[in-house]
Amino acid sequence: MSVTPLAPVPAFRGRIGRDPRSGHYAVPRRYRLHLSPTHPDCLRIAVVHGLLGLGEICPVTLLDPVPDCPDGGHSALRPLYEASAHHYRGPAVAPVLSDAWSGRIVSTHAPDIMRDLARRFTSAGPVLYPGGAEAEIEAVESLCARAADPAALPEVLDRLEGRLTAHPCVLGDRLTAADVEVWVALAGLDTAHRGPRHPALWAHVRRLTAHPAFGRLLQVRPT
Repeated sequence: MSVTPLAPVPAFRGRIGRDPRSGHYAVPRRYRLHLSPTHPDCLRIAVVHGLLGLGEICPVTLLDPVPDCPDGGHSALRPLYEASAHHYRGPAVAPVLSDAWSGRIVSTHAPDIMRDLARRFTSAGPVLYPGGAEAEIEAVESLCARAADPAALPEVLDRLEGRLTAHPCVLGDRLTAADVEVWVALAGLDTAHRGPRHPALWAHVRRLTAHPAFGRLLQVRPT
């Protein structure tokens, strides 16, 4: 299917806050995630959601892997986009965090969604955004974004190997959002890139894949 977006997607950047006056405050089952297993941003959110065990607190609607609209959007999301943006005519794309109380979109911005899930809801999962680590996590995000460029990939792998040779996880001894970024960026790479030059890195990717919050998502991605 040929996919040609008709218009730019508007940026919805609402945040879930602790202050009730913000409008969007943390209430169990008020919010819903709409995710497509083919979209890297959706995978990042899904891993964070799984690690934190938020299935009952913030339910997920899993969209079809292949968008069903010619513009690359999902028809299931169109009512939310049309309710949230006046005269909206662009593609209705994932990810989406929606508000059941208003029937509108809170956010389509994956980094904000991930951070709000981790910080605004009680969880027995890992501390994915530990205090004082935000700049380092953002640096890893930027590094992993370069992995899609074949020319930059060798340097990305070398730098990640250096981190994981020194520590069991990307930022040290504990799993953080930086490990989520690395897994999403690298888990789908073909075996040609998994040579002996980066043993610590690929061992870490395999360990993450063995965790249900990571590995189960590979089962719904197209091959």
